[in-house]
Amino acid sequence: MSGISVKICGLTAPDHVRAAAEAGARYVGFVFFPKSPRHLEIEAAAAMAHLVPVGVAKVALTVNATDAELDRLVADVPLDMLQLHGKESPDRVAEVRQRYGLPVMKAIGVGEPEDLAAIDLYSEVADQLLIDAKPPRNAELPGGNGLAFDWRLLAGRKYWRRPWMLAGGLTPGNVAEAVRMTGAQQVDVSSGVESAPGVKDAGLIRAFVDAAC
Repeated sequence: MSGISVKICGLTAPDHVRAAAEAGARYVGFVFFPKSPRHLEIEAAAAMAHLVPVGVAKVALTVNATDAELDRLVADVPLDMLQLHGKESPDRVAEVRQRYGLPVMKAIGVGEPEDLAAIDLYSEVADQLLIDAKPPRNAELPGGNGLAFDWRLLAGRKYWRRPWMLAGGLTPGNVAEAVRMTGAQQVDVSSGVESAPGVKDAGLIRAFVDAAC
């Protein structure tokens, strides 16, 4: 397997965990956002997290979560990383990182060149960055919309101060081109490996990892 790391996000069933691990994913993501078709209750997430093999990082995706919500999540689910996918400020990212002692990945929506400034800003406080397609105006979900952005915006910007992950509209059919155009060393997929919203397809997961790597 090459140096490309793959994150399969939005897992909702135990067989999704097995499929991701067997395909060679290096991260699995659990979504804690009630508006998402991939939302998990704490108990279900805890049970699934215990199925994740050693060496595969367990990531919790949250959206503008309160301290109370994060307290319960971190206490009840064995996690390796928190992914902040809302409108959290740099100060909030730093606060979460200090409070829980877990690495924090901050999602940044990109749609035009001006959006890239946030990458440098959040590089000061986050452990990793997830560069995603900016959601449409008035969208219900901040991510997982199956939308790509113009990858040429990242051309020549392979290195930032923090490790980063490319997301947004990736599929088994386009991930190799996305990696080639952006120089991404990490990629994230959710809807691109589903047969229906929230339903992962083992064959698509395998095809995605193979194509990315």
